[in-house]
Amino acid sequence: MQRLDTPAGLRTTQLAVAGMFFIMGFQYGSWVSRIPTIKAGLHLGDAQLGLLLLASGIGSLAALPLVPGLMARFGSKRLTFLTGLVSPLMLILLALAPDFASAAAVLAATGVVMSGLFTGVNTQGAILEARSGRAIMAKLHATFSLGLFVGALVASGVGLLTDALLPHFLLAAVVLYVILLLSRTRLLDGVLEKPERTGDSKRSLGYIAVFLGLAMAFASIAEGAMNDWTGLYLRDITHASEDLVPLGIAVFSGSMVVARLFADGWRTRFGDRPIVIGGSTLAGAGLGLALLVGGTIPAFIGFACVGVGMSAVVPCIFLAGAQQGPGTLSVISGMGTTGRLAGPPLIGFVSQFSNLAWGMALVALAPLVVAVCLTRVQWRPAPARPDDALATPDPA
Repeated sequence: MQRLDTPAGLRTTQLAVAGMFFIMGFQYGSWVSRIPTIKAGLHLGDAQLGLLLLASGIGSLAALPLVPGLMARFGSKRLTFLTGLVSPLMLILLALAPDFASAAAVLAATGVVMSGLFTGVNTQGAILEARSGRAIMAKLHATFSLGLFVGALVASGVGLLTDALLPHFLLAAVVLYVILLLSRTRLLDGVLEKPERTGDSKRSLGYIAVFLGLAMAFASIAEGAMNDWTGLYLRDITHASEDLVPLGIAVFSGSMVVARLFADGWRTRFGDRPIVIGGSTLAGAGLGLALLVGGTIPAFIGFACVGVGMSAVVPCIFLAGAQQGPGTLSVISGMGTTGRLAGPPLIGFVSQFSNLAWGMALVALAPLVVAVCLTRVQWRPAPARPDDALATPDPA
């Protein structure tokens, strides 16, 4: 078992687990940033592209019954490494896909692989937090966001040189394998210790999984909508100038990343329950008020409220799910995929028959539903101290 009772041991293990979160974000950011190129290369219409992207979500849902068994057989360390080993190959196969059917098959397989990786990596984060006694989960998810950003940045840079997918995805695969090889020896052995369950608590396990899963679904709707619809809202509803339109995503994502750097300290001070419930309420109320007031500046403030308010919600939901076991964590991952799939058409349908302001009102409602769901979950106390890379751990 890796030693976490020395500064060097704790720091290298934190970096290893953070590296795996970065891998998830970088892999995802690499291919979604090239969707326009994929669409053009396969000569797809909008409807076909929608079906192609749906394949990844279907793969994630198909992995629901598989992941708990894989976790039981391999453990989170081996599952994380094995799925991390396969994930770069998915990029290369996608670049080589000659038609719609083969690309859909690759993305469906990608959904299965990334579902296993997401479950394994979040379990690693939960084990690290439990063994080190330090709140760290929000920072790990900030590393995922960083990987997503860097993946998109690399895609933009490569796109200036060539439209070809294969050179880009080969480069991305090399980066992913380097990080994987640097991280693998410091991943954590063992399993997350779960509390002993009485008869009543065993019966409540499914109940907890349902509310965590619903919370994850609506949180995914809210976060996904911020990426998909903020620019359109600024352009079509507030009539912002073209140079301000791209800043909607920047305000949301930037505020979320910054807030995640501080969220573990908030968890330590106040506990997970008030942070996730209060944060969800802030997100829904802040965006709702911005929609009522109208205008570009209120919109930016509302987007920032969603970024700050939701910053700790998804990390804490995954942490709570990992504490319940791989079955619950797999349900949460699948429900998150369901939310990401259901959100865009639902918002688009409402906007089509009214306007985007009403569609965004549904987005404001989603965090409030998250808050209600999370009131039904019994939260464990957060670790007694936030993570601090400069702090010296107590001796074992």
